[in-house]
Parts: sequence; structure tokens; C-alpha cells
Amino acid sequence: MAIDPGKRRNLGVAATAIAVSFTMLGLAYASVPLYRLFCQVTGFGGTTQRADAAPQHASDKSIVIRFDANTASSLGWSFHAAQAPMTVKIGEQNMAHYRATNRTRQVSTGSAVFNVTPVSAGAYFNKIECFCFTEQTLKPGESADMPVVFFVDPGILEDPETQSVGEITLSYTFYPVNKPQAVSAASNAAGVTN
Repeated sequence: MAIDPGKRRNLGVAATAIAVSFTMLGLAYASVPLYRLFCQVTGFGGTTQRADAAPQHASDKSIVIRFDANTASSLGWSFHAAQAPMTVKIGEQNMAHYRATNRTRQVSTGSAVFNVTPVSAGAYFNKIECFCFTEQTLKPGESADMPVVFFVDPGILEDPETQSVGEITLSYTFYPVNKPQAVSAASNAAGVTN
């Protein structure tokens, strides 16, 4: 029994449309992690780099580092740079401090998103340790010192786009992290007993 050529063509068009739809859905789902990876590799958009250690030798040239702190209003934290602007040698390891306080009456968790301006300097701003690498949880009224250990890569002096940069601003914004309820707590809230 042969399939009608018109029906076969319609099935082919339908299969192609379904395949294209699933491909587009997959690409949309993967776009955020792929973009994040692209920014981390290239320093695009002011994304900083991660490093294990600062270079062995620092430059004689210095650069001013400024610190900025913001919070999403829904987090209920106060967050500020506990550090005045620093003049640092390029290639030298440095430490700066931020301070966060939970102003709510409940335990809350935040995640810090960072950026560097000018954006062209992002590829040369390296963090060795940072509170932004993990989520931070604070109890009601609790305050925490949040250090960041960093250096500015000497390559900044050789890049035509960045060799005249005399000041970098490191900026963080804390956003709330919505933690799922524990299974037992969710069950108790729903009136389910074991």
C-alpha cells in the first residue's frame, strides 16, 4: 500500500517543523550557559577572570581600583564596600573587603553578580578568591565580611584598548536566591504526615 505523495510531503514538512522547533528550544535553553562561557573566556561585557595565583613579578605601574556595591530590593540586605579606592601595582595580589548585613527577620541567601568597568579591562581583572564564587547565607541581623583577592594582569599594559586605563571599578550586585523547601517541611506545610 503506497502513501499518497501529497500526504508524504505533508508528513515531511511536519517532521521538519517539529525538528526545527526542538532545535530552537534547545538553543534557547543552552544560550545562557554558552553566553556566560563566552564572556568568561573573552572578558566580554566586563566579565572578570579567575586565577589560582598572581604573577611572580608585579609591574612598577599602578592603577586605581574603585569598589561599588548594590542589592536587589527584594533581598533585604544592606551591602557596601568596606574598602576605600585602592592604588595597586599591576600584577600584585591585593585584598579588598565588602560588608553585608541581613536586615530581615529570616535566614536569606544571596548570590553576587559582578562586573568591571571599563568593560575592556574585564579580561585583565583576575580574582583568586571571592565571595561571589558561592552563594552567601545570612541569619536575621547577621553581618559578614566578604573579601575578594585579586590582581590586574600585566597584559593590560600591552593591549592598545586598555593601556591607557588608569582606573577600574569592581561592582557587585547581590540578588536573592530562592531555595526550595526541604521535602519534610513542604510535606508538613501540606498536612502530609509520615
